[in-house]
Amino acid sequence: MVRRLVIGAAGQLGIELVLRMQKEFGVESVDISDIRVPENDAAMRSKFLHLDATDEGALSKILEEGQYDEVYHLAAMLSATGEKKPLAAWDLNMQSLLNVLEAAKEGLIKRLFWPSSIAVFGPSTPKNRVPQDAPLDPTTVYGISKQAGEFWCRYYHEKYGVDVRSVRYPGLIGHRSVPGGGTTDYAVDIYHFAAKDEPYTCFLKADQALPMMYMDDAVRGTLELMGAPKSKITVRTSYNLGAMSFTPSEVGESIRQQRPQFELRYAPDQRQAIAASWPSSIDDSAANRDWGWQPRITIDDMTSLMLDAISTKNETFEH
Repeated sequence: MVRRLVIGAAGQLGIELVLRMQKEFGVESVDISDIRVPENDAAMRSKFLHLDATDEGALSKILEEGQYDEVYHLAAMLSATGEKKPLAAWDLNMQSLLNVLEAAKEGLIKRLFWPSSIAVFGPSTPKNRVPQDAPLDPTTVYGISKQAGEFWCRYYHEKYGVDVRSVRYPGLIGHRSVPGGGTTDYAVDIYHFAAKDEPYTCFLKADQALPMMYMDDAVRGTLELMGAPKSKITVRTSYNLGAMSFTPSEVGESIRQQRPQFELRYAPDQRQAIAASWPSSIDDSAANRDWGWQPRITIDDMTSLMLDAISTKNETFEH
């Protein structure tokens, strides 16, 4: 049996990844860890290990005892939160990554996944269909940590043979957990307000297009990358990963197809400047070429899935 560990399992992506792996590989094949207990009963069917990933000794102990084949290192402070605590964000994002890379170098991890982000791009990056080898020009501490992390991953692969794999996630949208302080959080919050028939005030401008992805596609892409033969992986920094691109206005229109009374307002804040520095769409042809990546979920598919899931959850709470 392949043994898997998800570090940062209590986060938005972590919960979704754990649930998919439990379904595909079995609950007993995946352990989960975080500095806090995940608020999801299904995820907690897996063995939970309390872990501060910046503690190298504690991490090594867990890895030695677990004998894991694959580790998914998701622990990070996201863009908007990181701007409020820049040094803490740098310490968490970089020290935890270096700890898992060192563990992989020492043979404690056979295959490692670490997520990058569109936050590595910036003002000098092309806005449309950003190519795989576009210049990295981050404007946030989160983006700077992801840029540095990409080159650390490549370094550990080239210098020590570490099998580390990565994708640059766009904004991720899912219904199972609350957003974690990212610049694309509006695209999750907006559905929660719509499901309750409440108006939503967006912190980005109406016409601010950003690359986005429904969580099911993100999780599937992650597992497809990790399942690909090592010989197929030609990018050891991080693969561009794309699905759809839309503006707040466009997601509002998608919602109004199902909830005609939905009201969307705008009050851009400091997150608008971050979003404006990011690209509006991604060229992910390298991922398609190397390991067959293809997105499946459209914006209208996503709207139906999000509203149905959140409405069902709200009805359960009311009863």
